[in-house]
Amino acid sequence: MAKIIWTKTDEAPLLATYSLKPIVEAFASNAGVDVETYDISLAGRILAQFPDYLGNDQRVPDFLEELGELAGTRDANIVKLPNISASLVQLRKAIKELQDAGFDIPDYPANPTNETQEDIRARYDAVKGSAVNPVLRQGNSDRRAPRSVKNFARKHPHSMGEWSADSKTNVATMTSGDFRHNEKSVILDKDDTLTMKLVGEDKERVFRDDVKVAAGDVVDATFMSVKALDAFLLEAVKRAKEEGILFSVHLKATMMKVSDPILFGHAVRAFFKDVYDQYGTELLEAGLDGESGLGAIYSGLNDLNNGEEIRAAFDKAMADGPALAQVNSAKGITNLHVPSDVIVDASMPAMIRTSGHMWNADDQEEDTLAVIPDSSYAGVYQAVIDDCRANGAYDPTTMGTSPNVGLMAQKAEEYGSHDKTFKMPFDGTMQVVSSDGTVLMEHSVEKGDIWRSCHTGGPAIADWVKLAVDRARKSGMKTIFWLDPKRAHDTNIQQIAEKQLADLDTDGLDISFASPEEATKITVDRIRRGEDTISVTGNVLRDYNTDLFPILELGTSAKMLSVVPLMAGGGLFETGAGGSAPKHVQQVEAENHLRWDSLGEYLALTESFRHEQEKNDNARAGVLGDTLDRAIETFLDEGRSPSRKAGEIDDRGSHYFIARYWADELAKQTDDTELASGFEKIAAELRDNEETILQELLDVQGSPSDLGGYYWFDEEKVTKVMRPSETFNRIIDQLEN
Repeated sequence: MAKIIWTKTDEAPLLATYSLKPIVEAFASNAGVDVETYDISLAGRILAQFPDYLGNDQRVPDFLEELGELAGTRDANIVKLPNISASLVQLRKAIKELQDAGFDIPDYPANPTNETQEDIRARYDAVKGSAVNPVLRQGNSDRRAPRSVKNFARKHPHSMGEWSADSKTNVATMTSGDFRHNEKSVILDKDDTLTMKLVGEDKERVFRDDVKVAAGDVVDATFMSVKALDAFLLEAVKRAKEEGILFSVHLKATMMKVSDPILFGHAVRAFFKDVYDQYGTELLEAGLDGESGLGAIYSGLNDLNNGEEIRAAFDKAMADGPALAQVNSAKGITNLHVPSDVIVDASMPAMIRTSGHMWNADDQEEDTLAVIPDSSYAGVYQAVIDDCRANGAYDPTTMGTSPNVGLMAQKAEEYGSHDKTFKMPFDGTMQVVSSDGTVLMEHSVEKGDIWRSCHTGGPAIADWVKLAVDRARKSGMKTIFWLDPKRAHDTNIQQIAEKQLADLDTDGLDISFASPEEATKITVDRIRRGEDTISVTGNVLRDYNTDLFPILELGTSAKMLSVVPLMAGGGLFETGAGGSAPKHVQQVEAENHLRWDSLGEYLALTESFRHEQEKNDNARAGVLGDTLDRAIETFLDEGRSPSRKAGEIDDRGSHYFIARYWADELAKQTDDTELASGFEKIAAELRDNEETILQELLDVQGSPSDLGGYYWFDEEKVTKVMRPSETFNRIIDQLEN
């Protein structure tokens, strides 16, 4: 039987799964397609790491490893929902919840003192950050706004804040000493195994001696000077104070799980420099270095004898320093409270959409200094800010679109660097050495500096260039490779890309190269004229651009179609870039209302069914995909997306409407008369029982709900919460054959 893999993930997408997946299973069964669940949630990934600590009845398969193997085959058809890219704070909370649920897994050892603890930490570290995406994304990225979604946004534009010509909002970024400026890069001329080691005056430490590379691969090395970083951060704090604007740090401590928590800690210590000058010894000995955020520091102060005295010093520093941007002003949660609360690719476009403002402690909008330490991509945001300051906000009713083709296959570039990122334990020379002893790259580093190496496979680059040409041909859009001639890595990538393009049919296509800043200026200028431009980017810019432009165009990145044509011939279909929405879970717990929008899942399913048709000649699956596509258009035109307010339609109600419209389309299509006949009764029952179903879905809202957990939901309780309409359940459940 044909099979679609549906990933069980976390938070809001997981809650939605309990309501939506039974519908998908019922419809898919009529095309001979099985929908199978693989658990890649944070809790599931944790448990998979510790089978030797669990009883036989508690052990779970390593679904992520299995999916990674499947993604390397032609048979892969995976619908991938957003998952938690866990920060250390989230990881520890999940561990505690699992322990409380009866799983005898160990604590996370912050400072391992023996081999057992080293092993435990290594297992947990394998779960942190972007543990999932590099494993599954064994192909490059094709992300775009579907025509139905773009047309809907033009007819029903989302709100855009006005921009003032005298806005003081800007990006602050480093001009030297950062990853961008220290980068070196080589193109390998042979298959090899590389060693990465730090050589000091009287000692040496080998970090890796097993990095396998192939001829044609690109390997980079770079480092962040913490001296330069600290000087930059202190200047940024001073600048925000002098200009009277909010101070806000924008990093990605989830995906860049090694480097960015360290950078975040430096930002906390810079903002509270006076406190650390006075109490640094006590704070650092207690592990309160800021890498887990200000919230963790405040909690940790309770265990210190002079905790109240130090807390008073923090309060004074907060009052004396620049105003901090707020995540939740009502609860006093600042930009520096939790590393995973302010994620650059989502927070920056949201700020730009809101007049260049973030929220202050009084819950009022205010101009902001957006602090992005590494300068690799900071200029993209500055270019958009400058454009808005000069020309005003964008108009969703007329603006063009900017799809993206992203280089991410085989753990390409920075997002695949976690296992090759290290904090320097002593001064010395950090080297990348070939098997014959040749030093390919080296840097003079100091204790505390953050060094990293990235590896980009030659086949991944070739596939990326081919995908870009294919999309340019199919769309007819102007296509720009965003590559920085001042970056060593980008120079090598462009060299390879230009050779690849020479061997492909590009006649009649408008394909060019530009630096990220220049490409941004070209793209936004065209967007204002209603013209469309494909951005062809590396891995991190793929992530940034597929939030930036969709949030400006559509109001959200969750409505993007995200297809990953896997290099082995299979397909990975991602459900948008909307994150895992922890606040949505909190609303379900408080009011039994899920405002998550499953549009991304619907869009992914259309392509998943079409992939099944193409790969396995399953015409009926193609009918399911085409009819779902038409149902989505009706769904959008009829305004059936979830409301943010309890007592109104939520995601469960949206699932009813997509099922109804899908059944309607199946009943009236003529490509498969047997299928049409089978769905006539279901479509009629869904229409005839609409009032009852919607009332049953609304009746449960307004009161708290019990999910039995947060990272590890109780199956029975969540099923009851997410499938509260007995009438709807009866109709759907009879459909599965």
